[in-house]
Amino acid sequence: MTLRAATPAEAPALAGLHVAAFPPAEAWGPDAIALMLEMPGAYGLWRPGAGFVLARAAGGEAEILTLAVAPAARRQGIGAALMAGALAGAAARGAEAMFLEVAAGNAAALALYRGLGFAEVGRRRRYYADGADALVLRRDLLPGSACPGA
Repeated sequence: MTLRAATPAEAPALAGLHVAAFPPAEAWGPDAIALMLEMPGAYGLWRPGAGFVLARAAGGEAEILTLAVAPAARRQGIGAALMAGALAGAAARGAEAMFLEVAAGNAAALALYRGLGFAEVGRRRRYYADGADALVLRRDLLPGSACPGA
């Protein structure tokens, strides 16, 4: 699957995907996405019209800032491909571990992340606007290697 590097100039298109993928209270606008992509260590990958991932790496660790897949593009391997790219990007930037937060009730996302080797390492109570808890997940990375399970 072909993915492209995301740039701040593409923030409006990425925001459109985010609005389609998330509840209104959680959707990010183009300004927020552009600011994320401009942060030190930040990077993004996307498949136009289908989905994107934003991540950042610093100090030997990396985190997924957001993963958005348009509803019409779900269950086609796009989320897994975006995550594989983000994991590889983190390893290439020297990260030894990747972290992310996911809503405790988001069964589809949890299945994806657990299938990619992520394990729960914490919980953030009432993290989301709707009051849902976030699970903090972690996965070790092997520098310079392919990402097993991705």
